[in-house]
Amino acid sequence: MIEIMLDYWAHCFEGAPVRILDEGETLFRRDDKVVSAFLVREGKISLRRALKDGGLLILHTANEAELVAEASLFADRYHCDAVAEVPTTVSSVAKTELKGLLENSASSDQLSVKAFESTARELQNLRARIEIMRLRKVADRLDAYLELYGSPALGGWVHVADWIGVSPPALYRELAERRTNKPDLL
Repeated sequence: MIEIMLDYWAHCFEGAPVRILDEGETLFRRDDKVVSAFLVREGKISLRRALKDGGLLILHTANEAELVAEASLFADRYHCDAVAEVPTTVSSVAKTELKGLLENSASSDQLSVKAFESTARELQNLRARIEIMRLRKVADRLDAYLELYGSPALGGWVHVADWIGVSPPALYRELAERRTNKPDLL
């Protein structure tokens, strides 16, 4: 995260309540309502998404002085699970309170909430894309993409191939295999 933002977050979380998590403990789960923002004080929190085939996609790991799932400030529900990788301490602030701080600072030209929201969503998508592209098999990449974004509109498979980092022919072979052997996966 950008250094100036690290200082900004520390300021926003001054005096905030602290929670200590054991290794493997969950901070929040996918589909939980977003009511708080979290800052890692010590340790690591991984943002994970379980895939239908039993695999696990790590979307991001928030380290010390970083926000956990910053894009969730602009969502109603979490899109993944947040799990402590090691014993971890986090501070929490109400989502509405943090958004209010952002809006107040934006009016004094320190930070634009709309710019932050756009950047947070872009960062969330980029992290997902990187993790999907780290998967070795075309089938695994496609499964992860479909889990996050669903099937594309008509004519959109070429974009999916590009997004998951495979050639269109490789993707079309995988799609043909699924239509033949696993039609329920599309």
